[in-house]
Amino acid sequence: MDPLGLDGAWLHTPAIHGDHRGAFLEWFKQDALDRPMDVAQANCSISVRGTLRGVHFSDVPPGQAKYVTCVSGSVLDVIVDVRTGSPTFGEHVAVELDDRRRRAVYIAEGLGHAFFALSESATVVYLCSTPYAPRREHGVHPLDPALGIDWPSGVEPVLSEKDAAAPMLAQAAEQGLLPSYAGCLAHYASPGGHQVGPRGV
Repeated sequence: MDPLGLDGAWLHTPAIHGDHRGAFLEWFKQDALDRPMDVAQANCSISVRGTLRGVHFSDVPPGQAKYVTCVSGSVLDVIVDVRTGSPTFGEHVAVELDDRRRRAVYIAEGLGHAFFALSESATVVYLCSTPYAPRREHGVHPLDPALGIDWPSGVEPVLSEKDAAAPMLAQAAEQGLLPSYAGCLAHYASPGGHQVGPRGV
């Protein structure tokens, strides 16, 4: 696994073993993580081209760590540091996930997550460390200029009503919706917290 420049964000590039029958790969290995990632829920999201989902994050604790891959088509996957007090607060990293390279990203609790469907149809699956809890879920507007995300041009983003109504990053901070970096670090280090990187890092 390779660090993506934000504390708690990692990229996994699997070895793909192919022959005349097709291919095989290990897209998730818990022992590659420094601490176990409890898997409480597995989600499957199917999107048409131009669909933009996010930026989503959860209250910490308990937060919701995610392990995300694209099993059909391609998406631009974006991780945003929405943790107040973080040295990289407001910054983001973007990775293309597709059904060719079969890469996956690990997103620690407290980080924001979004993705944009690049192909005519894209299927994203992700493992979650905690169940979906609407009252603990929040969002930041993905088109907030302050985030500076370079979403694909030439395609009008399709947002849900909820995402379109999400506050800008500064507004979310003013409203006290954002997790704190100190609180996230304490959670990562706690017995019930989850890892923030591959084993040994």
